[in-house]
Amino acid sequence: MVGSVIVHNNVIIGEGWHYQAGQPHAEVNAINSVKDKTLLKEATIYVSLEPCSHFGKTPPCANLIIEHQIPNVVIGCVDSFSEVSGKGIEKLKHNGCNVILGVLEEECLKLNKRFFTFHNKKRPYIILKWAESTDGFIAPINNSEITWITNTYSRQLVHKLRTEEQAILIGTNTAITDNPKLDARSWKGHNPVRIILDRTLKVSTNNHIFDGNTKTIVLTEVEKQSSENLFFEVIKFSKNITSEICDVLHKHQLQSVIIEGGSKILQSFIDTNLWDESHIFKGSSVFTNGIKSPHFSGQIIQSKNIKEDILTIYNNESISAMHANEL
Repeated sequence: MVGSVIVHNNVIIGEGWHYQAGQPHAEVNAINSVKDKTLLKEATIYVSLEPCSHFGKTPPCANLIIEHQIPNVVIGCVDSFSEVSGKGIEKLKHNGCNVILGVLEEECLKLNKRFFTFHNKKRPYIILKWAESTDGFIAPINNSEITWITNTYSRQLVHKLRTEEQAILIGTNTAITDNPKLDARSWKGHNPVRIILDRTLKVSTNNHIFDGNTKTIVLTEVEKQSSENLFFEVIKFSKNITSEICDVLHKHQLQSVIIEGGSKILQSFIDTNLWDESHIFKGSSVFTNGIKSPHFSGQIIQSKNIKEDILTIYNNESISAMHANEL
């Protein structure tokens, strides 16, 4: 996600942003929006991410800036992608551009936290999500059927979250008990790639997750032939399962994932410190006993009421600190 603004004598003369992969980058759209191109030779272009210098799905943006002789370039943050990382800045400087770095850098890094995590950590940006009762249970003892903990509005917000991330993961028991579709039917947008942990392939092929409507990846110990939109990936269900999961998701080019599994898989990601955010929905129901919610600690970055429910979003402080040091 990249934005760009072009300014001449303190007046904005062009704006642009990157709509989606494969389409023109923000700088291209901003330059194309300028009516009088002669002003570009006296202008400043602001861009939230370092302009690319390589031929990928689109031509290099650094070349375009140089071609139009834009003298001043203000860059929010450096692109850590190996094909770019500093090369765009170097090319601009080599061709006489005055380059200023690090303006609103923290905000620019947060804007592309998924992208940076994927390229720097070789794993997706991981969001843990669960709903819990007022007294801290994610399910009652008798968990043989779906028990709604939160209200309709909270569940709609979960579907919105699904449209914003690339994948969603659940475990075997959740797949069998809830028979979920894992789609975003209550919100307009793309459905996430579905990831199922199924060690011995216990989940029935009649379940919704095998309807073929969305790309689905089954993580298992059983060798099985993949088919269109359905992929079987063999992993070891060991102490390092979270790391193996991340490797598979990285292989499939997935930059973000929501972990919606049961308490065990959620706790596994917490215990191995492989998570970036947690979204916890607290409903008004009281269970007294049941399956306890995962135990973790994090920094609250947002908390809001959804009628009688409360949504609290946490940051993994240790991961955030490591990202800041690396970037």
